[in-house]
Amino acid sequence: MFGLGPATKVFVGVEPTDMRKSFEGLYGLVRDTMGKDPLSGHLFLFANKTRTRLKILFWDGSGLWVCAKRLEKGRFHWPEAEAGANSVALRQEELSALVAGLDLGQAQLRRGWWRGKPAS
Repeated sequence: MFGLGPATKVFVGVEPTDMRKSFEGLYGLVRDTMGKDPLSGHLFLFANKTRTRLKILFWDGSGLWVCAKRLEKGRFHWPEAEAGANSVALRQEELSALVAGLDLGQAQLRRGWWRGKPAS
């Protein structure tokens, strides 16, 4: 499996993705649609239109990983992007919550829990 270091960023594709895409198709989406470097070591997340399936594209330094998950019940709660944006950046904790099926919109950070911006 792959480990995510503190410098690894997580980018979520805003638009629904055809889940038949694999390495080259997802690579092209990251490069052309998101405007990011697929070989950067960052993690790129995509979902289908109904948000019941997701795929992750990740470069580990020696090759690309494509990981997939299908929900048997329910939907992934996808983050909303600002107008005109084609990706959303997530923290690694938010990625874990999203993949586990939690709704990020209803989650709240506790004061002092994260050393970035203070919780509002």
